[in-house]
Amino acid sequence: MSAKFKDLALLTIITVTFTFLLWLPHILAIPNFWGLSFKEGFNTIYRNFDGLEYIVIAKTFYNPEAIANLHLTQPADYFASHFPGYPLLISLFAPFLGYLKSMLFVSLLFTVLSAWAFYFLVKDFKLSAHPLTLSLIFLILPARWVIVHSIGSPEPAFIFFIILSIYFFLKNKIWAVAVFAAAAQLIRPPGILLGIALGLYILWQGYRKKSVKYILSFYPLIFIPLTLLGIFYWYSITYQDFFAYFHSGDNIHLTFPPFQVFNKHQFWVGDIWLEDVVYIFMLGFLGGMFLIKQKLYSLAFFVLTYLTASIFVAHRDISRYLLPIAPFVIIAFEKILVSKEFKIVLAILALTIYLYSQNYIINNVAPVPDLSVYN
Repeated sequence: MSAKFKDLALLTIITVTFTFLLWLPHILAIPNFWGLSFKEGFNTIYRNFDGLEYIVIAKTFYNPEAIANLHLTQPADYFASHFPGYPLLISLFAPFLGYLKSMLFVSLLFTVLSAWAFYFLVKDFKLSAHPLTLSLIFLILPARWVIVHSIGSPEPAFIFFIILSIYFFLKNKIWAVAVFAAAAQLIRPPGILLGIALGLYILWQGYRKKSVKYILSFYPLIFIPLTLLGIFYWYSITYQDFFAYFHSGDNIHLTFPPFQVFNKHQFWVGDIWLEDVVYIFMLGFLGGMFLIKQKLYSLAFFVLTYLTASIFVAHRDISRYLLPIAPFVIIAFEKILVSKEFKIVLAILALTIYLYSQNYIINNVAPVPDLSVYN
């Protein structure tokens, strides 16, 4: 058995085990653990935002009449803010597992695949002498990532396809990049930022090489914006509105001037306790600078492009919006993260990550008393 196979098996076992440990108090409906109540049982996991909304799409594929027949509180056009990639994956496994279990299975499956993709990125390009250690750290940092890969959410699949896109970009396999980047775009609206970041990097390299031919050789990447246009075209059929995404309610959080996340009166902020957001941006931009210093320019372009767009997002949950850059920021801080000192700190803080995740999951539930309509 090769060392690489053992590493991948270990990553799989640890991912499944950690997810099970996070689910365990919900499965047992423990009334009190460290002051937290899990008496609502496993339905808390199912009901966490925004998984159920993707199930609606998986069952209806944006058909307004079919959505109306589910008797939900949200109008049909609200679901245009959720892209179809994750629902397609849910519907793929739903005939065998049912929609609720399929929703969680897809999250778990793509968490494992994301860890594998990250491992190969680090190992094959020699970004660290400790690819397994760094991959294990990737599974639990940032703490917000622990939450989204344990509930129904599109982020695990989104992050998987982003990592693969960067991996094959470094391999100069442009058609593979186009396919996986288009898949990322199909899953989440910010997928277009991957296309923009790669485009900016290509233009920069073309300018340095003084070669238009070099730039044009990346023409397959046109499939990224074409995928976005394809989604909007589908909306024009189902909703009779090509721009339904932009008319889907208060789901577009871009604002001007930048850093409106620090404005308490923004609808999705409503808070003054925002010091953590400062540190999130600080670590993100510092990571981008370190990637430049390490001459990992394509990774740096993605991180800094995504961050620049995110400073215009007015949402308290900015840590979730920035999850796609986390794998590459981890690479940027590799020397610190694999150090003995950091491992000691992480061991001390392991319980805090667990409690933070549980506290968030318990209080992030949709007001849905009956889940039968979703299964």
